[in-house]
Amino acid sequence: MIDLEGIKAFIAVADTRSFSVAAGRLHLTQPAVSKRIALLENQMKVRLFDRIGRTVTLTEAGRELEPRAKLILTSIEDTQRAIRNLNGAVTGQLALATSHHIGLWRLPDILRRYAALYPEVNLDLRFMDSEIAHEQIVQGNLELGIITLAPTPHNRLTSIRLWEDELKFVTAPNHPLSSATEITLEALSQYPAILPDMSTFTGRIVKQLFEKEQLSLNVSMSTNYLETIKMLIGVGLGWSVLPRTMLDSSLQILELNSVEIHRDLGVIHHVQRTLSNAARAFLDLLEREQPNRH
Repeated sequence: MIDLEGIKAFIAVADTRSFSVAAGRLHLTQPAVSKRIALLENQMKVRLFDRIGRTVTLTEAGRELEPRAKLILTSIEDTQRAIRNLNGAVTGQLALATSHHIGLWRLPDILRRYAALYPEVNLDLRFMDSEIAHEQIVQGNLELGIITLAPTPHNRLTSIRLWEDELKFVTAPNHPLSSATEITLEALSQYPAILPDMSTFTGRIVKQLFEKEQLSLNVSMSTNYLETIKMLIGVGLGWSVLPRTMLDSSLQILELNSVEIHRDLGVIHHVQRTLSNAARAFLDLLEREQPNRH
């Protein structure tokens, strides 16, 4: 009989390539994680990880086990959720992923109300880039993701649009572009930009806008933390695109004729995963916010 706790420890180490990080994720000590892995290796009579210095890699047996272990854990957890849901109680753990921007600007009031309404739920809130959260939900590792929605929906996911995030071109008030009488995408392409990585959903939106006009972007720096971009733009290091909700007197909006862009923010979950009562309650609370969204 393979130990379920050993499977959980194996998946955590395989995902993070670190016994210490996996221990933090599982709320265990590192020796406890090592003990569970050792027990699993003894049960299976194979070595699952190679540990050379601080580097942790999967062995051939570990690589074979990884997808199967995730299927085993997903199946067991899905069954447990379906049974627990029968009594209607909103309890247990809710694994929720969100981006730093959404977590800071959109979720505080919702999280506060949720915690007050459902104090018996252990909320496991994980901050990560929307693209990483998207993949974690696709793989079935987390229940819900509140993220910048992908431009193209994924067939394994249910996506619910919650907010339209209006994006604005911005720069510092003393930047040469701030005093221009007419601003175009071509004019912007002549100046350094500070933008999220082009692999991000937001970066793709901006990139596609310029590619449509056959223009190149002059990206001098790239970071996925919008608050960092705001600071760098505010001191005059370039122009960027930021949500209107973040703007204040430290930035100058650059109005472009006939150019309006936005991104959709919302919640995603796997179509084949049985949602816990805790997740359903969170979805209900989010959807009740829709009439007031902007």
